[in-house]
Amino acid sequence: MPFVQTNGINFYYEERGAANAEPLLLIMGITAAGGVWEPHASYWANDFRCIIGDNRGVGKTDKPQGPYSTAQMADDYAGLLDALGLENVHVVGCSMGSTIAQQLAVRHPKKVRSLVLMCPWARCDNAAKAIFTHMMHCKARFRPEEFSLYIQQLIYSKSSWDNEQTATELEAGRAQAGLDPFPQPLHGLEGQAAACISHNALADLPNVTQPTLVIGGREDIFTPVWMAEEVTNAIPNAELFLYEKAGHIFHFEHLDDFNPRVKEWLIQHS
Repeated sequence: MPFVQTNGINFYYEERGAANAEPLLLIMGITAAGGVWEPHASYWANDFRCIIGDNRGVGKTDKPQGPYSTAQMADDYAGLLDALGLENVHVVGCSMGSTIAQQLAVRHPKKVRSLVLMCPWARCDNAAKAIFTHMMHCKARFRPEEFSLYIQQLIYSKSSWDNEQTATELEAGRAQAGLDPFPQPLHGLEGQAAACISHNALADLPNVTQPTLVIGGREDIFTPVWMAEEVTNAIPNAELFLYEKAGHIFHFEHLDDFNPRVKEWLIQHS
């Protein structure tokens, strides 16, 4: 069970791929443990050394009382990279993970070779703050399967809900929600949500000079397109790609395109 001590916590991580391959750090989003990366990491591990962490507040990593900040969580990952003796790594961050990745590039620029920022934001508007606040309220009051439904409603597009096979899979996923052997406690979700709400790196992003791919879905109601556009416009060497008919979880809705697209982009920027 690989743990490292970093930034005052026990931090859990796993690796996929060859140890001598170029390192690729994968940072997942709010509520999600690193295992959610598996359909992507199993593909990218053919070309990269994938390093997958459980964020502070979820999975097997420590879950101290919050609030947390994205800067603090970036420092968690900086400590992980130090423990592994790594610098100049590719970084892919999803949702909250993209905000942590931004802070990692701002605070520890020598550790970051390139960035893939999935469904990112540079700052929250009042609507986004309300969504994260409501998420905390739902976590406090809903049964696990009910909370799972709320998250599914935020992240899946209409085309997924209209697909009967996908809708059946989502229903099965909700039924499994209460069986997680490492459920996220309320205070862990609250700590992460506080980090999401308080994240504001807009003034710092012009100093991020690494090549950056910003990628998202046009039908994302959780982190809308304007957020991805704002991040892209703020980073000097950023490019934007948006999937049609896709939501916040575009990377599963378009898995067969997403995995090779990101792989080829990373290889081009190695």
